[in-house]
Amino acid sequence: MGAGAWGTALALVAAEAGRKTTLWAREPEVLATIHAHRENTTFLPGVRLPDTIRATGNMAEAADADALLMVVPAQHLRSSLQAFAPHVKPGTPIVLCAKGIERGSGLLLSEVLHECLPSCVPAILSGPSFAVDVARHLPTAVTIAAPGDASIRLQAALSHATFRPYASDDVLGVALGGAAKNVYAIASGIVSGLGLGESACAALIARSFAELSRLGEAMGARRDTLSGLSGLGDLVLTATSETSRNFRFGVAIGKSGSISRASAPNQPLAEGAATAPALVARGRRHGVELPVAETTAEILDGSLALDAAIPRLMSRPLKSETA
Repeated sequence: MGAGAWGTALALVAAEAGRKTTLWAREPEVLATIHAHRENTTFLPGVRLPDTIRATGNMAEAADADALLMVVPAQHLRSSLQAFAPHVKPGTPIVLCAKGIERGSGLLLSEVLHECLPSCVPAILSGPSFAVDVARHLPTAVTIAAPGDASIRLQAALSHATFRPYASDDVLGVALGGAAKNVYAIASGIVSGLGLGESACAALIARSFAELSRLGEAMGARRDTLSGLSGLGDLVLTATSETSRNFRFGVAIGKSGSISRASAPNQPLAEGAATAPALVARGRRHGVELPVAETTAEILDGSLALDAAIPRLMSRPLKSETA
């Protein structure tokens, strides 16, 4: 459900794993190019889609499946779930493949899913992965979390020679790791864009992971989840790679000095920009201090100047690394 780059790449994964696959797209032009040329020229150009992938704009047709992968932007998940709800059979596994926290409610995407479709089997797929790598059949490992044996079934349904899902039942932990890493990737990009050096970038990533771990512990996530593919693994990839839209956005802020100059015309902000204030609010709700996330959120909303951000972090009270 969702034919952006990641949705199209995951449709390829399912098809190559031997599954009968339907790709739902809301954009008529995407459907037209897939039908005419077997290629999503808008979002994943240069990648041929096999005939075993059926593209449709009909929600009821797309929802008639044994499992649904929801690959829509985090801030549009609720409206998408509500639109699909009349067509989803009770007990259907719904795999969330976006990463973020709903800005208005402060809910993790797994919590949004529970509110909108409580009769479904909640699942989430996350980990260090870029759509172009997956589409090019480069080795990729991710986490897929769901309650009970649903994660095992989904793992088997999507696994093939170059795409390896690891099963988990920690839906909350996987959802949190995927959401937080986008915020910290922007922060890492800002540090890089300011030219503060590789040592500073490494320190920021390490302290970002410490924040994520503290918040995860307070929320009931498992530490092994956060130190695995969907937590630390995804953070390292997203916070260091120019392929990451969130990292690139941060770099542009650091180099240009402002969000307005960093934002590309007619392009949505990186997902972490919407997630940052929601992550900070979630931290406060659980009584967890998140100085890196808080600083990033204040830079993004314009209340903290770039030249004041690093001195503020560096002048925080000295403490133990485990605190």
